[in-house]
Amino acid sequence: MLDKKATDVLILQVAPLTSVADYLVIGSADSDRQTSAIADHIDGILSRSGNKPLGIEGNRSSQWVLMDFGDVIVHIFRQDVRKHYALERLWADAKRIAIPGEPPAANPAATPRPVKRKKAPVKTKA
Repeated sequence: MLDKKATDVLILQVAPLTSVADYLVIGSADSDRQTSAIADHIDGILSRSGNKPLGIEGNRSSQWVLMDFGDVIVHIFRQDVRKHYALERLWADAKRIAIPGEPPAANPAATPRPVKRKKAPVKTKA
């Protein structure tokens, strides 16, 4: 992902939380074209090393591409789509794995927003 300039790349260890996969890799792209280029790059590199994906979804629209490699599921989002789905919040209990040589991803979607509470109406005597 980083070779193709993906931003806010994050690795989550989800193995203790689900049996679907051990890791989720999440990254953002600036455009549909970049999202597709990142997916093609990952597919090419891993296929050459013998790790072909079990499935790829979303390659036609390229707003959100999901690549299933069995133990690892890759999500490549266009930035606005990533904010909408906020997988970081969904998997907030997952352990974040540091990427060597990269600063930690600071993504506003990962931070829960405070809940605004409405004040109770004041009762007045009639």
